[in-house]
Amino acid sequence: MVRVLFLHPDLGIGGAERLVVDAALALKERGHQVSFLTNHHDSTHCFKETADGTFPVHVVGDWLPRGLFGRFYAICAYLRMLYAAIYASFFMPQREQVDVVVCDLISVCIPVLLFAPHRPKVLFYCHFPDQLLSSREGLLKRLYRLPINWLEEHTIGLADKVLVNSKFTLRVFQDTFRRLSTVPDVLYPSLHTQYFDQMQKKLEQRSALLDEPVHPRVPLNAFIYLDINRYERKKNHALALHSLRLLGDMLPATDFKRCRLIIAGGYDTRCMENVEHFAELEQLTEELKLQDHVVLLRSPTDEEKCRLLFAAHCLLYTPENEHFGIVPLEGMYCSKPVVALNSGGPTETVVNTSTGFLCEKTEKSFGGAMLQLFRDEQLRVKMGDQGHKRVQQKFSFQAFADRLNGIIRDLVPVSRESSAKKNK
Repeated sequence: MVRVLFLHPDLGIGGAERLVVDAALALKERGHQVSFLTNHHDSTHCFKETADGTFPVHVVGDWLPRGLFGRFYAICAYLRMLYAAIYASFFMPQREQVDVVVCDLISVCIPVLLFAPHRPKVLFYCHFPDQLLSSREGLLKRLYRLPINWLEEHTIGLADKVLVNSKFTLRVFQDTFRRLSTVPDVLYPSLHTQYFDQMQKKLEQRSALLDEPVHPRVPLNAFIYLDINRYERKKNHALALHSLRLLGDMLPATDFKRCRLIIAGGYDTRCMENVEHFAELEQLTEELKLQDHVVLLRSPTDEEKCRLLFAAHCLLYTPENEHFGIVPLEGMYCSKPVVALNSGGPTETVVNTSTGFLCEKTEKSFGGAMLQLFRDEQLRVKMGDQGHKRVQQKFSFQAFADRLNGIIRDLVPVSRESSAKKNK
């Protein structure tokens, strides 16, 4: 048994949060003692495993500002994580001291952890270089980012082990952090497939898949295109809307009347971009005259998301150069063909013309794939079956858990494991 602490900035709803929760579940199933330390946790806006007692969750530093004067979000995030790292290193009760700290997103906490009296091993999971996620407009912004980018590179290099989420991210990591000799290992995210299986049985027992519409504005005979992603501009939801408009121009009116696009996105009122972009999508829906065909949902629960996935006919995935993207795996495991852009992580998960379509970033390419799947039920079923098998064979939770368990055991000497058992 190894004592593992996950140090994460904000335990909300997103791909990074899903990854750390699944990693925690995997380690707990392997008999390790797992807990979370975070700057923010809202029990009404999180994955259920962090709110139902599955894991101890401790919040520190939430009183620190997330930004100053509508700016300086990066430096504030760094300060909040430094505060959490200082707490974990020097003020955490003796009985809660850990053997391994798993951190992600913000690496500035790593040097502090290395100075802890009990010196835990540090595993850093890089979803994507943070400096590439920041817009680079203006000289002042570039000067502001210079020390932050320097810190990111040099603090990642201090970790005992570095993992990345895809071969695409590995290439970007090596191109970005050229001063580092560190060569990360690729650990693909996975799905906690047992949960999806349990949810499917639960929904089938309620006959929710057949007798109830998934939403009051979605008729039972609707053909559902599902788009799951946070309400951020980089997620490119607009492509789904423009492609749906093109689909409407290509289909007979009676067929298009059945079509529905459901955008189900993570939405946090504290995040101004979420609020603004949701309003922008509402306006775009009106401009394209798609009000009767589009449903925008904010932060659906896990059960609501599963119900949408099982009820949908096709999953749309619109971000460009996405680092990995867990949503295509969720769609494929639920036997749905996936239409995604031919870039980034989806090129490693979606097999073009086998489990879905990898498209160019145009409504003509995207809409054409949507049209083909609408017209060809046999193709939809075939792609769905192949997608389900691909997730089982290449991205199984069992393989993910075994690999992560091996990495943790390699980090912690046998002597420390024995000590952990005695303390327990």
